[in-house]
Amino acid sequence: MQSQIATRAPAVRTYRDYRTRIISALGPLTAFGGVLWAIVQPYRITLLHPHHQGFWWLVAEPPLLVIGAGIAYSLLIARPLLADLEGDDGAA
Repeated sequence: MQSQIATRAPAVRTYRDYRTRIISALGPLTAFGGVLWAIVQPYRITLLHPHHQGFWWLVAEPPLLVIGAGIAYSLLIARPLLADLEGDDGAA
């Protein structure tokens, strides 16, 4: 009878691990910054009081644009970039 003993190698932190964490954290941190900006300066969000404001004035509000940029980065840039980095890890 033959048995195989499997041991785990200690996790080694590499440059790619830190890069992956930073790339995946940029989008949520940006969106969180937009939320904080909206909380600290609520007068910038004219959706709360839209009297005599046009459509584009309501849509193009800086805190909402920052939140949208964070979400767009997470979905459109970070996911494909992280998938590409994982593909490079397998090839090396």
